Amino acid sequence: MSVAANIAEGYGRNHRKEYLQFLGLANGSLMELETHLLLCEALNYELEHKKLWDLATIEGKQLNALRRSLQTSETVRNPNPDST
Repeated sequence: MSVAANIAEGYGRNHRKEYLQFLGLANGSLMELETHLLLCEALNYELEHKKLWDLATIEGKQLNALRRSLQTSETVRNPNPDST
């Protein structure tokens, strides 16, 4: 939830620099999730580890692709065109 919330909050900020900052926070949240998965494995919790790792890997790739596209793109949709 934290990953998605950070992405949404950054998108709502209307400025590319802030959006990228929140995408960085989302990446940090994803790293927290991976740490929790490692702890669950170490404590032998019964989870679908492979499936969860695969989903986290996919999310990380998508997040990195979004960050790269924003760093090289000239435009970002501005939900509030009156803001500067």
